[in-house]
Amino acid sequence: MKEIEYGRINIKLGDILQEQNISINKLAFRAELQRSQVRGYCKNTIQRIDTGVLARLCHALDCDVSDLIEYIPPDND
Repeated sequence: MKEIEYGRINIKLGDILQEQNISINKLAFRAELQRSQVRGYCKNTIQRIDTGVLARLCHALDCDVSDLIEYIPPDND
């Protein structure tokens, strides 16, 4: 039986931090989050997306959730 691939979710926080020239430390302070938590979102290493964290990040960065995450469809060749 063939395994079905559904695509993946990409978190673009690292790109946004670069664009806005903000450090992980500064964002963690602004969003009242732990640096390790912000780092996990920057590196796309989190296992579960927390909507509360997304809300804090959007507020601290003055952006929309669609700026932070994107769906990448599967490569079904």
